[in-house]
Amino acid sequence: MPLREIAGPAGRLEALLDEPVAAGTIDANGRVAGGFANGLRAAVVFAHPHTEYGGTMHTKVVYQAAKALSRIGCAVLRFNFRGAGASAGTFTDGPGEMDDFRAALEFMRRQYPGAKVWAAGMSFGSWIALTVGAADPGVTTMIGIAPPISRYDFEPVAQSATPKFLIQGERDELCPLKDVQAFYARAAEPKELVVIDAADHLFDGKVSEVADAVEDLLGDWS
Repeated sequence: MPLREIAGPAGRLEALLDEPVAAGTIDANGRVAGGFANGLRAAVVFAHPHTEYGGTMHTKVVYQAAKALSRIGCAVLRFNFRGAGASAGTFTDGPGEMDDFRAALEFMRRQYPGAKVWAAGMSFGSWIALTVGAADPGVTTMIGIAPPISRYDFEPVAQSATPKFLIQGERDELCPLKDVQAFYARAAEPKELVVIDAADHLFDGKVSEVADAVEDLLGDWS
């Protein structure tokens, strides 16, 4: 897949765009796509984990979840936050990365006018994606994988009526399951939570189960 660049508020952002996979197509992993038959399911922006701990758009869970979304008919933009990979700028631990995410959403809106827009992310990226998504009335679905509930303020997300789909590892050492369960209990409907048995924060050995969960949760979602 060719690299591309999008315009960000601190300079160019390195990005990859996964186009939706047609129904019945078999992908490189041997999976059969549910895909799209009558148009694009959604335009999705997917944010990666914390830059200073090695998170990029190539993080395994981000890659596999993006592929899963493309198999159910979504176009998915993965991009590197400022200061990650070849993206311009320096890491800001939140404010700048939210601006980057907003720029990525606008890129997808221009790329796919009229399409539904979803916001997704993993770990730190889930805080960015869901916080921006909760404040954006044009975002119709939010997907958070291993959300760091105890480390960042997710209260605007909890109060949001935008549908929330969460995927969490049972043995996440950085974002404990009990914190996610407490957040989920108080979060506004509609919402869904999937717990991956025996999975740690990076879902080592369980990445394919994350992809399966994405397809199961969102394959029929409209």
